[in-house]
Amino acid sequence: MCLAVPGKIVTILENPQDNSELLRKGKVSFGGVLKEVSLAYVPEAKVGDYVIVHVGFALSILDPEEAQRTLRDFAQF
Repeated sequence: MCLAVPGKIVTILENPQDNSELLRKGKVSFGGVLKEVSLAYVPEAKVGDYVIVHVGFALSILDPEEAQRTLRDFAQF
């Protein structure tokens, strides 16, 4: 079973020495817990976006309303 969790991008880490989108990373908040994740698969993602994260990679941008609904469902468990 795989679990992908929604989180909110709070910062995007810029590497001035390498502007490759494959190395783009950001800090994502999961209920206040910050984790560094790869943003390589979502080059259009920006601060404030919700993303679905699996094993350290943001896989897609999630609609804010859907993200909130999912987080509410998680909180019930």
